[in-house]
Amino acid sequence: MDDHSDDIRRPSPRIEVYTGAGRKRWPDDLKAQIAAESFEAGAIVTDIARRHGCRPQQVHDWRRRARSGQLVLPASADTVTFVPLVSETSPSAAAAPSGSSEAAAVTVEFLGARVEVRGTPGLAVLSDVFVALRRTRSC
Repeated sequence: MDDHSDDIRRPSPRIEVYTGAGRKRWPDDLKAQIAAESFEAGAIVTDIARRHGCRPQQVHDWRRRARSGQLVLPASADTVTFVPLVSETSPSAAAAPSGSSEAAAVTVEFLGARVEVRGTPGLAVLSDVFVALRRTRSC
């Protein structure tokens, strides 16, 4: 027998009202940013998902896509990336050792900036030059 009374003292069943417009579309750049954040040391996927208003399953899916190359992660400032090396000399001239170490020169043109390093600089010097270039050019 059903009770159809309007007694307000009686607890009513829980009612949920969904006001969303369906699935949320996440832009790829935001997915990549969230996935990159989840790859940082000590990151907890559940906390990151909660902070960004998504589900942990989504973050795990974006991480999987990033690992397989389907989602391109933003490069961090500490990430070392490589560019193709183009030599302006013939291969035989480049292979022949020069008598003077002062004759060696490395020229890099990047986003309108030109850096030329002569001699045989150490790796630390070249690294400092490229870090400074990157900072000044906001690459």
